[in-house]
Amino acid sequence: MAPYLSIVIPVFNEEANIANLWQRLSAVLAEHFHDPGRPWEVIFTDDGSRDGSLALLQDLAQREPRICVVEFNRNYGQHAAIFGAFAVTRGQVIVTMDADLQNPPEEIPKLVARIEEGFDVVGGWRQGRMDNDSLFRTLPSKIVNMVTRKTTGVQLHDYGCMLRAYRREIVDAMLQCKERSSFIPALANSFAKRITEVPVEHAERAAGDSKYGFWKLINLQFDLLTSFSLLPLQMLSVLGVIVSATGIGFGIILLVYRMLHPEGTVQGVFTLFAILFFFVGAQFLAFGLLGEYIGRIYQEVRDRPRYVVKKLHKTDE
Repeated sequence: MAPYLSIVIPVFNEEANIANLWQRLSAVLAEHFHDPGRPWEVIFTDDGSRDGSLALLQDLAQREPRICVVEFNRNYGQHAAIFGAFAVTRGQVIVTMDADLQNPPEEIPKLVARIEEGFDVVGGWRQGRMDNDSLFRTLPSKIVNMVTRKTTGVQLHDYGCMLRAYRREIVDAMLQCKERSSFIPALANSFAKRITEVPVEHAERAAGDSKYGFWKLINLQFDLLTSFSLLPLQMLSVLGVIVSATGIGFGIILLVYRMLHPEGTVQGVFTLFAILFFFVGAQFLAFGLLGEYIGRIYQEVRDRPRYVVKKLHKTDE
């Protein structure tokens, strides 16, 4: 019998959290999804872990036939790991969550209940995050949320929470998208008609360190800007018009000044240098954004696989 609920969990060096995660998750599934009409499965993706995570996941899969472990040949990143799990899910409702227990498994029934009300996508809205995360984590998240709201037009509070639920149709639509750089919450919203979010608890990381460093957050921001919107290119066009108009204006001012004060041509040279440097900086910014788009086009036309699955670990039921 095909499962009703699929839980998708990407794992990268989470050896210290896996036992506790499974203990809490299995308790939630046993309490809320014991009905034979709502069977479940759990899909773990080992995203190239270098600790003992894979061995622990293999042991879980041997003991529990409803667990499947997707083993990548190396690390490809969180969103690729989720896509790798999506490809083997069979459930009508798919829930994604992190393995670090900052997304409490006890919140899963809330999301499933909202899906059953007719929503296509249900996002988690983390509560009390300022108490558990540093400014270094919360400030970039606010910027990502703001940019995502602008690019997608969907006014959700928290796009960074990975505790989310999707209907099967939405996951199937996302699997048809082959681009390498994808931000799953924004991509899902582009296919969904009814979208909502529910407040969920947000806990401190149980063990280990965050896998999202500064440069990964910067890369995520560029993914959002260049994968879902032409706004940066449109802004460059506007900036070009402004810079050109400003340059013409300064040219006219300098021409009039030289006609009225021929002896004062050297005056204001440092001001002109400052203006020149501003324009040069704007040009380099423009080149950088154009290069970002061109680089992503280059990645897409090579058509390399998003990830490589080394092995599926699953015990036959």
